[in-house]
Amino acid sequence: MTHILYVCVHNAGRSQMAEAITNHLAAQRGLPVRAESAGTVAGERINPVAAQVLAEIGISLADQRPKQLTQEMADRADKIITMGCGVDAEACPARFLVTDDWGLDDPAGQPIETVRRIRDEIINRVEALLSECA
Repeated sequence: MTHILYVCVHNAGRSQMAEAITNHLAAQRGLPVRAESAGTVAGERINPVAAQVLAEIGISLADQRPKQLTQEMADRADKIITMGCGVDAEACPARFLVTDDWGLDDPAGQPIETVRRIRDEIINRVEALLSECA
């Protein structure tokens, strides 16, 4: 089983979308891949616009909550991908080696069209990542 950890600051938008999309597509394809996400300073709630744009493509974030990054999460990950949020090492309780940084825009406070574009970019990157794992 390949474990992928997506890390952002608040774990409320990009990293949550990446986790949900990865798990959805891996399950559809029968791939032994499992994703989780976390934040260096976990937020209070999921970005409602991020949840809305995922619901548009049949993926729910209803049961998701922002999670604080732990060393255990980092230790079990085969790949650690940051979302382009300039993860603050000072605020980060875990020490980890980033595999990749996707450099995605932050969806917080953005109009739905922008969040859809971010979602679609995440889908494209996850598709490429899963093709490596296949």
